[in-house]
Amino acid sequence: MCGITGKLNLDGSPVDKSLIERMSSVLSHRGPDDFGIYIKDGIGIGHRKFFYDFPQPILTEDEKILIICDGEIYNFDELKRKLTNHRFKTTSNIEVILHLYEDYGIDCVKQLSGMFAFAIFDEKKKRLFLARDRFGGKPLIYTRYHDTFIFASEIKSILENKDIPREIDHVAIHHYLSYGYIPNPFTIFKGIKKLPPASILVMENGEEKVERYWMPIYKPKLKISEDEACSEILRLLEESVRIRIKSNLPLGAFLSGGIDSSALVAMMASLMDQPVKTFSINFEEEDFSEIKFARIIANHFGCDHHELTVRPDAMNILPKLALFYNEPYADSSAIPTYYVSKMAKDYVKIVIGGDGGDELFGGYERYIAFKLSLLYDKIPRFMRDFVFSIFKNLPEQTSRNSLIRKAKRFLSAISEEPKRRYGRWMIQFKNEEKERLYSNEMKEITQGIDSIEILLSLYNVAPCDSLLEATNFTDFASYLPDDGIVKVEVATSYNFLAVKSPFLDNGLAEFAFLLPFDMKIRGTKTKYILKKALSNILPKEVLTRDKMGFGVPIGKWFRNEFKNYIYEVLLDDRAKKRGYFNMDEVKRILDEHTSGRKNYGYPIWTLLFLEVWHNAFID
Repeated sequence: MCGITGKLNLDGSPVDKSLIERMSSVLSHRGPDDFGIYIKDGIGIGHRKFFYDFPQPILTEDEKILIICDGEIYNFDELKRKLTNHRFKTTSNIEVILHLYEDYGIDCVKQLSGMFAFAIFDEKKKRLFLARDRFGGKPLIYTRYHDTFIFASEIKSILENKDIPREIDHVAIHHYLSYGYIPNPFTIFKGIKKLPPASILVMENGEEKVERYWMPIYKPKLKISEDEACSEILRLLEESVRIRIKSNLPLGAFLSGGIDSSALVAMMASLMDQPVKTFSINFEEEDFSEIKFARIIANHFGCDHHELTVRPDAMNILPKLALFYNEPYADSSAIPTYYVSKMAKDYVKIVIGGDGGDELFGGYERYIAFKLSLLYDKIPRFMRDFVFSIFKNLPEQTSRNSLIRKAKRFLSAISEEPKRRYGRWMIQFKNEEKERLYSNEMKEITQGIDSIEILLSLYNVAPCDSLLEATNFTDFASYLPDDGIVKVEVATSYNFLAVKSPFLDNGLAEFAFLLPFDMKIRGTKTKYILKKALSNILPKEVLTRDKMGFGVPIGKWFRNEFKNYIYEVLLDDRAKKRGYFNMDEVKRILDEHTSGRKNYGYPIWTLLFLEVWHNAFID
């Protein structure tokens, strides 16, 4: 984990050194150990160093090409062995990218296995080259303003340039209300963009070019038995964990008690000569607590286990989270993720996390819903209408795991074409709900803009024939890098932790993409092949448990401890003056939720984070 930032003046004018120092200073949480700077001929580069990293920037022998990087290259040794024509000046695994660039140019990125966001400046070609890893494990933000090009790990670093306008992008808010995050390449500010995962940006001769350098390969499918698949999964997963726990710094693992984190702890326990330090979150509300499964795993593998119970007062961290996440971000599990990171930092510097397991091996219940919806289409229309009428008239359920609630959500999108159904299940506010929620100004600005089109555009470029796998591809391109990874990356960086994700390994992912999808979801069973691979490793209670997800009981908290708070914040004069919403509709949503008539917990959280973010960043 590091912080990187830079400014290129396209007219060659000098870059203000104090500006680069300020841009780097606001990233000190990403690199508390040291600060590197480079200023020359229209380019300014800043780097914040994490504990185990080598000082950067790193320059070639002739000092004509330099690199700064946030991240780590896991096939460093293999690549270094083939670069025999280069003399390495450091022991940093990042230096291998620099020499690869000398030999292969911008195609060097295709050979890298790791999590990274880097910038290379080539003085000879007057070229700035940015790249982000395949899965978006590290963030990279950029903007072009007049004759300057600016990039950084976080938006707040870019905003240290006082001439950059802080102009809110209303369309980004429109998408945020749908997804609960702002999908790439958008950010909350007009003109400031996220570089998408698996993408490069080249700024050369005043021209900016962004392109994707890698796509997952889903075909031809492997002709392989289940036993062979299980054996290869375990081999690849063990190797992925092995290379990520090589460190002189203390390390541990986040342990939810789910399949993914449990598998990683099992692998770590077999590879380490000391007990694995594990960190888990508990909730007093049983519907949200997975602690009993985490304890089963911790006891089974003899872990040095640590727990923290998150109670309603944890919500007090919300204003800080708004600053940490740089833009509106409505995944409520950011709260426990922050607190489990805060607990872990007292014991370790590196944590192993389970990001990517659900995407690789079919772990989301919504994949099953999508699969069932395709079967549902084959039922005669009169029978479908009959089923729909039954569930439509059933009373509203507020319980998180209510079968009726899930069925009503499933049927709410069933009339849509298959590709749009998935979008409907993913979103917080549907188009018709936004129509009631928006002010006249917001309606005018967003007229004709359907947020689901973002997912449809990903379906259209998905490199697979199956609708189910195309759906999985959309998660890799948007949900995983813009929500799942962001949540953990931000929470750990603000607690001076580095997080590593073994499931997001090139080799493991490439193998998983080529597995037949019915090995991942068998009937209504998620992660079928991964669970089978782990059947002799993990306790049965964990293997056969229902998936819960890392949720937060905000629905209950908004009816009790934080009832007054949500009214005060969301109906405040400042919120009204922003002009986004019809405040009568906002009040109706609050009233219906707090009375218990409906469960609007997550939509309210989405609105709440948006307003608290404005308080922190704009007001």
